[in-house]
Amino acid sequence: MSDEKFDIPEQFASPAVPALLTEDSVIQFSCFKGISCFNACCKHADVTLAPYDVLRLQKRLGMNSEQFVSQHTVPFELDADGTPGIKLRTDDDGACLFLDGDNGCSVYQDRPTVCRYYPVALLNMREKDTYEAKQKYSLVREDHCKGHQEPREITLRDYRKEQGVEEFDALNRSWYELILKKKSGGPGVGKPSEMSLQLFFMASFNFDMLRRFVMSDNFKATYDLPAETYAEVAEDNVALIKLGNKLMRQALFGEKTIPEKSGAWEKRVEERKEAWEARAKAEIEARNAKAEQQMRDETTGGSEI
Repeated sequence: MSDEKFDIPEQFASPAVPALLTEDSVIQFSCFKGISCFNACCKHADVTLAPYDVLRLQKRLGMNSEQFVSQHTVPFELDADGTPGIKLRTDDDGACLFLDGDNGCSVYQDRPTVCRYYPVALLNMREKDTYEAKQKYSLVREDHCKGHQEPREITLRDYRKEQGVEEFDALNRSWYELILKKKSGGPGVGKPSEMSLQLFFMASFNFDMLRRFVMSDNFKATYDLPAETYAEVAEDNVALIKLGNKLMRQALFGEKTIPEKSGAWEKRVEERKEAWEARAKAEIEARNAKAEQQMRDETTGGSEI
């Protein structure tokens, strides 16, 4: 039996494992304007987004990430622990909002990874005792798609190049590996805290908030990063995504992916200790005042003396 573990995409509802393909596998498929099913897949869209998908689409639309996520996506949970993910928003009938009638996709040059791969499903696999993402593929066959009937054969390697997925995979791979590690870790990883889940969402999709976070004085006082790194993430969104992946590994798995300044942890604990003590003192004073008022009310019957 193989030591490989793999995650099956949501479109495979059957318990049967789909046949795995490699880059050398040959598929018969072609999609083009004029085919009878043109746009049919876009009218039943279920598109999960990865970080680089968001980056490309927000740039295409002239939006920041907060605007894009708010206007063009819907939230969902990636797993039972509530790890947050996002999907493209659709209309009430399930059609992609970027579908421009008979013209097809209005953001075609910057379309997400899922759309680029169709009708191929990307499967992220791992070998035993590792969390390195190993890409395998499977063919998706849906009744509405007539592209499988077109007389064109192409290897998956050439299909990937044709569809421009290589850049997307390269920049999303660390994120896929992080998801794979969390899923594969099971109970041993434990359920992330609410703060960790919020950081995961920010680092995955809200790049404007992430940039404000890593450029803040508190962050710089805690982490030991060179000035060149801050200068890079201030301007380069890809560099920002890579730093965000390191942050997520640190928050979810306790990996020391970003060096901390000497004494930073102790200082943070001391600062929080002072805040906790002040909060506890305020709560005690509030409870005492409430108890004193209740005693006064019981003694006087609620009337003023």
